[in-house]
Amino acid sequence: MGNIVHKSSERPDVLVHVAANVRRLRQGASLSQQALAERAGVSRRMLVNIEKGDVNVSLSTLDRLAEALGVLFYALVQPPGSEDSARIDEVAWVGRFPDSHARLLASKPARQEVELWSWSMEPGESYESVADGTGWHEMLVVIEGTLTLELADHEVTIEAGDFHVYPSDQFHRYRNEGTGRLRFIRNVVH
Repeated sequence: MGNIVHKSSERPDVLVHVAANVRRLRQGASLSQQALAERAGVSRRMLVNIEKGDVNVSLSTLDRLAEALGVLFYALVQPPGSEDSARIDEVAWVGRFPDSHARLLASKPARQEVELWSWSMEPGESYESVADGTGWHEMLVVIEGTLTLELADHEVTIEAGDFHVYPSDQFHRYRNEGTGRLRFIRNVVH
């Protein structure tokens, strides 16, 4: 799966978040470092270094720690005290080359179904949707252009390279008010 790595003496924020979250969740579960290490199948030394934020940890190791702590992956990498549990927007992997990286943008638990859509809308186009059922969410990532998302009580403008997560159990409309093509990825989660 790759590693969360840092190339310079400056640690990525995600390593700091992982350290604080693992320590907080472990203590909240009344587990010693040794007990959590055994549950997750990692060495105690590795866990000590993770909690210090001083180690290049693999994404698969984080998956095992999340499972051992009884939480979802995003609970380990999100900024502690984050108001929006869906919005992560943190680099979770970097490769050997400067432009090789992966950002975990958002995470929502899914109960039954996940749909992945690719949308393209020309200028002046709009799409109106009725509310989805209770518990549904949409994750939108704009690739090109600007998406105006109209919700029941406000609008959100999402530029290329940005994203937005919202409960879709409300009226919503997509609009391309720009002069060029709009392309975005829509992930529907229940």
